[in-house]
Amino acid sequence: MQRIVTLTLNPAIDGASETDTVFPTHKIRTSNERYEPGGGGINVARVIRTLGGAATAVYLAGGATGIVLDELLDARGIERIRVPIADHTRVSHVVYERSTGREFRFVPEGPVIAEAEWKACLSAVEAIGWQYLVASGSLPRGVPDDFYVRLVRTAHSRGAKLVLDTSGMALKAAWAHGGLHLVKPSGGEFEALMGRKLPTVEAVMAAAAEAVAAGRTEILAVTLGHEGAVMATAAGVWSLKAPPAEAKSASGAGDSFVAAFVFALASGEPPEEAFRLAVATGTAAVLTPGTELCAKPDIDRLYAEVRRQPFGRPTTA
Repeated sequence: MQRIVTLTLNPAIDGASETDTVFPTHKIRTSNERYEPGGGGINVARVIRTLGGAATAVYLAGGATGIVLDELLDARGIERIRVPIADHTRVSHVVYERSTGREFRFVPEGPVIAEAEWKACLSAVEAIGWQYLVASGSLPRGVPDDFYVRLVRTAHSRGAKLVLDTSGMALKAAWAHGGLHLVKPSGGEFEALMGRKLPTVEAVMAAAAEAVAAGRTEILAVTLGHEGAVMATAAGVWSLKAPPAEAKSASGAGDSFVAAFVFALASGEPPEEAFRLAVATGTAAVLTPGTELCAKPDIDRLYAEVRRQPFGRPTTA
């Protein structure tokens, strides 16, 4: 298996708890409180470990909460490289309301990163060997919008592959630069990149083919929630439906999708098989509440279901 490194610039300690009803003003007593190491790349590393692989998590962290994040990663056996920062690592919280089944997610914006700190992070990534670098999650304040563009250049200089799962200006900058290996936008993010509405799966497939032909990325995977996902490569465009699932939380589904896709590619599987595993793993993530990600038995069961499903209308890109 080729070496995978994940990068998380704005990680979090993800707390989760439950209560009967969420209401204003008065204290809300919660139960079943738990904490997980979180943030895009860290979640990807956790899921790769669940799948039986290994990934090294590189991340920015600081303050007393940064120490807690280190401990949470160590407890889960994740190989890690911490790049220290002066500011504190953020703490997010998810509250599940039992009376309605609704989920309330509180996500702070996170620390301010100094120029010397984000440059040290670039140096840390450049100093280690990898064949796949998964850059996942939002940019914290202080990090320039072209940060991921710099990583594209690093990947090309060593003949390696950059996988990107982000949003906003950071995604637009990397998309405009092109030369990515795998990009995973949501349906809404992909519409923003293409500058037009894509109201049907067929419209997404056509736009995905257009993007790959333009050299934006070698593999494009667009996640569409309960409608499934679309994948485009130079060989063609495919769609898969998400297996039926009773969703308990949407948290971490995208990260799980990316983790499975990269795990399969790094293990030598073709993109079509990686796509199947990704759809199954992303669906498995919604079966678990709060900040939990996906369980291996759920992945295996759903993967078997997805493999029985024919690809939706393959077309030539």
